[in-house]
Amino acid sequence: MEFNAIYVIVAREFKKFIRERSRLFSAIARPLLWLFIVGAGLSRLISPDTGVPYIQFIFPGILGMTILFSSIFSSISIIWDKEFGFLKEILVAPVSRLSIVIGKALSGTVVSTIQAAIILVLFPFIGFKLSLLQFIGVILICASISFSISAFGIVLATFYESYESFSVIMNFIVMPMFFLSGAMYPVKLLPEILRICAKINPLTYGIDAIKHVIFPREAGPMSPDFSPVTDIAVILITSIVFVFIAKKAFERKG
Repeated sequence: MEFNAIYVIVAREFKKFIRERSRLFSAIARPLLWLFIVGAGLSRLISPDTGVPYIQFIFPGILGMTILFSSIFSSISIIWDKEFGFLKEILVAPVSRLSIVIGKALSGTVVSTIQAAIILVLFPFIGFKLSLLQFIGVILICASISFSISAFGIVLATFYESYESFSVIMNFIVMPMFFLSGAMYPVKLLPEILRICAKINPLTYGIDAIKHVIFPREAGPMSPDFSPVTDIAVILITSIVFVFIAKKAFERKG
């Protein structure tokens, strides 16, 4: 019963994603603009002796951007479900709240990982040479951070009743999370107060983990900011914490 509930939720969100082609186009267009316009422009301002070209440095950050926007905004479906009564039907079903949360988080994970994979296949165009194991490793990291961010989005969505109020909050959360994630510049080079903010941002560790997979060890100041063990541990812990909080929030609404 629990597995079937998770499957139905994931399948429903995936079908919605497939049918909304404009959603896929917009989700891919945003990171491409940042990568080939912003990244290419800033590459001419950044010294080339930093270990890796700047456009390559921001590539993990662009993957992080794709995951962040897709995962967070996939939780908007909870707002729609509230308005149309579908969420109430789910909550009265004989399944645990944990299954509902996991189903919603996995649906966001599937959609976000697909979009990240589409961006990842562009790696030859910016000078990367990734082996099959590296490619698979990046996909697994994208999936894990997608689950964590999706669960975080679910936590936020449970506290809002209208689409308008939720979208306003997103503007104050999504962009700060992106810019304070090490996507555009190394965390180690940030001022102290911003470095602290970056260290409590779960996206930071997902992007850093991707850097460990695709960057050479001699990347210099552009090298990863944390150890791989730290990155993986933070992603796992935040995933568990966000799922637990979302479960409690759903129980209050039951």
